[in-house]
Amino acid sequence: MATINTNAGAMIALQNLSKTNSELAQTQTRINTGLKVASAKDNGGVYAIAQKMRADVSGYNAVQQSLDRAVSTVDVALAAGEAVSDLLVQMKEKALAASDASLDTASRAALNEDFQALRDQIGTIVSNADFNGTNLISGATDVVALANADGSNTITVSSENMSLSGSVVTLSSTATIDTVSNASTQLTAIDTSLDNLNSSLARLGTGAKALEIHSSFVTKLSDALETGIGNLVDADLAKESAKLQSLQVKQQLGVQALAIANSSPGVLLGLFG
Repeated sequence: MATINTNAGAMIALQNLSKTNSELAQTQTRINTGLKVASAKDNGGVYAIAQKMRADVSGYNAVQQSLDRAVSTVDVALAAGEAVSDLLVQMKEKALAASDASLDTASRAALNEDFQALRDQIGTIVSNADFNGTNLISGATDVVALANADGSNTITVSSENMSLSGSVVTLSSTATIDTVSNASTQLTAIDTSLDNLNSSLARLGTGAKALEIHSSFVTKLSDALETGIGNLVDADLAKESAKLQSLQVKQQLGVQALAIANSSPGVLLGLFG
């Protein structure tokens, strides 16, 4: 039946053209954003999973920053502890020399002056061995770093008290080697302090290694999560490019089909010629 009131062919052509235009717009969006799932309306389930994984990645970024601060704090403590150890070695040399009973008064006084200068330097090093407000060798504050994305696990490196007259460096803050007796006493204190200090440095070194291992693990885990997010939401641009060309041709054909369908009622005019 020929009619001018209803053009079924034009309606079908328009429906197909609208569908093509919608697919073309979607493909262009994927190419522009690089994402096949850019919002929840693209794929609600995949979008929800990707968002949760993005939250985990953000959490691990915070964990990584916490670990980096902890590693730096322990590194500063280790450097200071090693400096204290070197000073104790030098002080032992001075004390041993001062324990010689045949030493003259002037030489003993010079050794004692050097000894006291080295002793005071230990206090200076300990008081200045802080990073980000944390001093790990003053015995006051432990270092606690985040270990997972929800903050439920942490890694703790305990502080060590390397201050003079402390639990590690037992050498007194007023120690002198002005006599043979005092020199012998300080030799014993220095040997004890060196043994304690070596144990402290070993503990700090173990803590630093644990932080570095976990930092490496967090980096790999974060990278794996980002790769997983990409697998879920990233668009295959080579595929989308091919699809774009196909849809552009389809769009042109749809426009032509609609034009043909719209012109069909004009044929009726020939019946009345």
